Amino acid sequence: MAIVAPPPTPKTGVRELDSEGPVLPGAPALPTGPGGWGDSWGGRPGVPERRYYTGMLVLMAGVTMLFAAFTSAYIVRKGISDDWRPTAFPALVWVNTLVLLTSSLTLERARRLYGQTTALAKWWLATTGLGVIFLLGQLVIWQQLAGAGIYLRTNPSSAFIYILTGAHAVHLLGGVAALVYWSRRLLQDRPPTRTVLNVTAIYWHFLDGLWVYLLLFILFWR
Repeated sequence: MAIVAPPPTPKTGVRELDSEGPVLPGAPALPTGPGGWGDSWGGRPGVPERRYYTGMLVLMAGVTMLFAAFTSAYIVRKGISDDWRPTAFPALVWVNTLVLLTSSLTLERARRLYGQTTALAKWWLATTGLGVIFLLGQLVIWQQLAGAGIYLRTNPSSAFIYILTGAHAVHLLGGVAALVYWSRRLLQDRPPTRTVLNVTAIYWHFLDGLWVYLLLFILFWR
């Protein structure tokens, strides 16, 4: 019996890429491996960059609503309170603010040096160090408040000071954790993708702006 070969598959001008779907001819290869979208932190191959930015925008929207609720409660509580006593800021708050603002400048410098691993690592490590210094400074500020007899339950004003600065510190700690993670990877010559770098910078600048907002808000509504 004669064996009849199956008819050749017609060429459609589209090549297949595993199970990720068709890829148009001439399409750029997806980055994988160390530093690519498929590494241990950057997501899976083929995920559009806009998803990372969208996720960050959703996170920032949630954080914004949380602090909007806190500040609204602050205004209402102050308006109906007869036991409100303004809480003075320790002088270290201003030094700490300068540290945080400087960290935004160093991170922006690192972002602009993408592709130059050595220079990027230097400025990224500087940002990480400044972030850690800010958190340590925040602990010292709380200790100074406690040393002055100002505690969470001293009066409504002090309670909101601890709540607002504490909530901000928790969110900043998440940013510092990301900076520390990528600092270790940079020291191993495995830099983040540009997308990861940009998203991290957006979150960090957002937290810096949030800190300035909280500081001005508390000063205005003391």
